[in-house]
Amino acid sequence: METTTQQFGAVFDLDGVLIDTEGTYSEFWSSIDEMYPTGIENFAAVIKGTTLTEILNHFSTEEIRADIKQRIHDFEQTMVYELMPDVNRFIGELRDAGFPIAIYTSSDHVKMAHLRRQQPELLDAVDVIITGSDVSCSKPNPEGYLKAAEAIGRRPVECFVFEDSLQGLEAGRRSGATVIGLATTLPAERLSGKAHLIVDNLASLTVDTLFALVSKL
Repeated sequence: METTTQQFGAVFDLDGVLIDTEGTYSEFWSSIDEMYPTGIENFAAVIKGTTLTEILNHFSTEEIRADIKQRIHDFEQTMVYELMPDVNRFIGELRDAGFPIAIYTSSDHVKMAHLRRQQPELLDAVDVIITGSDVSCSKPNPEGYLKAAEAIGRRPVECFVFEDSLQGLEAGRRSGATVIGLATTLPAERLSGKAHLIVDNLASLTVDTLFALVSKL
């Protein structure tokens, strides 16, 4: 199949794909589950990729939910948002090749405001940001990826989705996109069969890699 860069777009998850925060979040949500037990085994892993609203639904009272919401916002305000390996190189390569780029994250606008203060260049390099505040159904529902594709002027089948969580990988597949699984949060064997390509991180990818992948599909 002949391919051109004008056919494609890229949609990135945020945590564990562009910024190195998943381990920190796991520690936070594990501590919350100790403080307010949910009874859900591996709670921090189960909720990966879901919106704050859906996470809070696991807790029984409005008082507890308000306390957790304040705690996560305070926590995110003091977090250090480090980029994952080779993010700037790969996004720059995509931009040079003419890819429109979106981020779809389950994070809310409060978190994104903190991120912009630390990593303005990252957010300035993308065309569209869809957050958990912009969708009614979180991952694994494909709503956010469908919205992101529309916002960058591409059909879902013309998009590459970059994800690290099981919920996110399923959302990407259900959207119809070509899904790249990053073994940054979970080991590669856990992602097996859940993406069109599995890599260690973005340092393993180039535009030519993406074209080679779609030529085989």
